Amino acid sequence: MSVPLIRELANDKRLITILEECTGKTLIPFKATLFEKTGKSNWLVAFHQDTALPVEKFIELNGWGPMSVKEGIIFAHAPTRALAKIIALRIHLDASEYTNGPLRIIPGSHQKRLGDAEMKSWLVKDPFTCTVEKGGVIAMSPLILHASSKSIDDKPRRVLHIEYAESMEIDRDVRLATA
Repeated sequence: MSVPLIRELANDKRLITILEECTGKTLIPFKATLFEKTGKSNWLVAFHQDTALPVEKFIELNGWGPMSVKEGIIFAHAPTRALAKIIALRIHLDASEYTNGPLRIIPGSHQKRLGDAEMKSWLVKDPFTCTVEKGGVIAMSPLILHASSKSIDDKPRRVLHIEYAESMEIDRDVRLATA
């Protein structure tokens, strides 16, 4: 979010409208990540939930932790009550096709932060593959179980993943940091 162009895009009226239509609320961008898969930069991502949030300071509260520091920013694993206030928009800079490692999700798995045993019970369900045209946008909860396969061709798959919250005050005594 420190890059002016990314900050401007994250606040673009078209994206804000998508968020308002999904949630009925006005949300604030706080984190942006660029994913870029190519034939040379290619990886497999196993099914997981995104549970770590950037925070200004780490306070041990019920459900928060553990924490880590990445590029000088504190990240803490958050409880369901905080993660339920987050929504991500994934802006596809390239088409996401079956052959270039698209996002796969397990529908319905976004209700709470899952333990290992609960996660395994969800993984018996068939995933949904999210193919999206260039310029398309997907809205998702960080709690949805999601994964992506390795690309099997040389077509790039670049996605700008922007996370939004209702407020920078995400929980009692916990404030989000911009990342």
